[in-house]
Amino acid sequence: MATFLYKIGRLAYRRRWYFALTWLLLLVLAGAGAATASKSTNNDFSIPGTEAQQAFDLLEKRFPGNNEQNASARVVFKAPEGQKLADAKNKAAVEKVIADLKRSPQVAVAVDPFAGNAVNPAGTTGYASVAYKVKSTDLEESSRDELKAAAQDGRDAGLTVEVGGSVLQSMPEGGSEAIGIAVSAVVLLITFGSLVAAGLPLLTAIIGVGIGVSSIAALTPVLNLSSNTSTLAMMIGLAVGIDYALFIVSRYRAELAEGREREEAAGRAVGTAGSAVVFAGLTVVIALAGLAVVNIPVLTEMGMAAAGTVAIAVLIALTFIPALLGFAGKQVLARKVRKAKPGSAAEDKPNMGTRWARLVLRKPVLVLVIGVLGLGAMAVPAASLELGLPDDGAASKSSTQRKAYDLLSEGFGPGFNGPLMVVGDVAGAKDPKGAMDKVQNTLKGLDNVAAVTPAQFNKAGDAATLLVVPKSKPTSVETEDLVHAIRDKGAEAGADAGAKVLVTGATAMNIDVSQKLNDALLPYLALVVGLAFLLLMIVFRSVLVPLKAALGFLLSVVAALGAVVAVFQWGWLGSLFGVEETGPIMSMMPIFMVGVVFGLAMDYEVFLVTRMREAFVHGERPGQAVVTGFKHGARVVTAAAIIMISVFAGFIGSSEQMIKMIGFGLAIAVFFDAFIVRMAIVPAVLALLGKAAWWMPGWLGKVLPNVDVEGEKLQQQLTDTAPERAADREPVREPSGV
Repeated sequence: MATFLYKIGRLAYRRRWYFALTWLLLLVLAGAGAATASKSTNNDFSIPGTEAQQAFDLLEKRFPGNNEQNASARVVFKAPEGQKLADAKNKAAVEKVIADLKRSPQVAVAVDPFAGNAVNPAGTTGYASVAYKVKSTDLEESSRDELKAAAQDGRDAGLTVEVGGSVLQSMPEGGSEAIGIAVSAVVLLITFGSLVAAGLPLLTAIIGVGIGVSSIAALTPVLNLSSNTSTLAMMIGLAVGIDYALFIVSRYRAELAEGREREEAAGRAVGTAGSAVVFAGLTVVIALAGLAVVNIPVLTEMGMAAAGTVAIAVLIALTFIPALLGFAGKQVLARKVRKAKPGSAAEDKPNMGTRWARLVLRKPVLVLVIGVLGLGAMAVPAASLELGLPDDGAASKSSTQRKAYDLLSEGFGPGFNGPLMVVGDVAGAKDPKGAMDKVQNTLKGLDNVAAVTPAQFNKAGDAATLLVVPKSKPTSVETEDLVHAIRDKGAEAGADAGAKVLVTGATAMNIDVSQKLNDALLPYLALVVGLAFLLLMIVFRSVLVPLKAALGFLLSVVAALGAVVAVFQWGWLGSLFGVEETGPIMSMMPIFMVGVVFGLAMDYEVFLVTRMREAFVHGERPGQAVVTGFKHGARVVTAAAIIMISVFAGFIGSSEQMIKMIGFGLAIAVFFDAFIVRMAIVPAVLALLGKAAWWMPGWLGKVLPNVDVEGEKLQQQLTDTAPERAADREPVREPSGV
């Protein structure tokens, strides 16, 4: 591995124009593909294998043309204090709003509250149901403007008017990615002390993300991808792209400092640090691609897209970075380093990483106990984790969606915002109407049921739907219990009459998603950790080091979930992170964090511990190898972690609750894993294990391939062929302007 990558690095350095132009051409082609591709996306949310999805599929088959996926709106009206909605003035205002909506070209149907029997018993609150001819993603902005203008006319007439529904769903605003990039630039400049060296990782990461995200955009209409698919790819691609380039550039500078020629330094940097990049990238790809085992299409899409962007980041680090190093010359070194004389006293002064490693080696038990107890304390809130999918009840209190949600809850009851749709397949029933009447009467007798609507049959008469309105709010445990009760008692009543009864709707779908994700968590964890454990055994030629890496990851990810619960569910420091409304944690969050954080955690494990393994293989004592690893890797790993944290934290500024939560969760997880687990717990454990840390059974060592990540074989080969390469070395031409 190291020998092959060494050759790649030297080739890319020598033929830098070809490699640089190739990557730029790929960026142009991907951009052109994205620019010419259709902008349509697929935001349909499906969960194959669940009852809610089976019911939804039955609806599409038996009720053709119902257009459930099309945009819809619910315009909520409330009369002024002490008045009724049916009062002449108020009724006229409502009817004018409905008339304005009907004139909108994309509106299919607009039913006013009086005609649709949609006024509450008190007569103070009502709602109009508006159906559109197209999906929300295909809705013209003028249609939204007309809806907002109609609502404003109602307000001007003295009514309280708020709007909810999918019609207001648009592409989520991005987070403050520019802030993350700016912080990254500052960190890189401090780390390298050179504008050129700081600019290279940023430039290549942006180009890599540009290629990845543009490719996703170009493939979106072909593969029918969702609008959120590229979000994770951008987030992960930018973070690892900067980090991988950072490690190559840092190793290149270290090789130059040892007196290597620039082409030789590029080759050695790619051969050694590049090997770590490859295996670190593989762990991330395994973790992201492994999300496919959950069998939720949107999660699979996001995982595969992000995995592809990570693969691009790895290839860029191995080929584009050494090419750019050829153009940069010695400008990648800080000015004081270029002017310093070799062997100066400053070079022998212990750096912060060395001093920290020596401190940990003196007190390994104390450091280990403090680290584990600290993360354990952070993990406590995770025991109170509540899962759910966000609805308008989780929106900002200042938004019209949230105000509409609250008005409906006050006027019709908290369960009105989350009705359960019961679908009956009565094709095999002798008396379809009688069968559904029996189901309806059974459901009316269940606890926590506020109302049950009469069954509505399709034209063929072989399927029917009815709505069950719970007394409790959609995200409550009581509503979940009701769904299970309907599936037990309702299905039993239907079966007795020859009907198959299924429950669907947003609330039921949410419950099924949570259950599916919970069921998939352990198999997914076993798959990802198992494959990565095998990969790390190959990298480190050890059993205990991968085991320690996996346990450390579990500690950091549970602590990160605890922090997410504390902020987004309990509201601790919520205002600091822009959390206006607390609620259940997004159902996908645990399994999503397990996958992404595991891959990123292994990055730092590989980069930091590989350098320790390299020192140990070359003859250093175990304790000294830990110090050497920190001497060469701590500064760079610290910079890489700060960069990754800043990139993820930039997404906390997103208007989309899901993106905000993911950004915070990943940022805090990287902080815990990089600075507590990898920087404190790892060296403490290695100090306690000593030489046993690098033990591997002889039979296992023979079975596993030796990929030479540390470059031991490369070093031997370079030593043996040094005279030949000195004679054949191509003269290095300084690029113009250097």
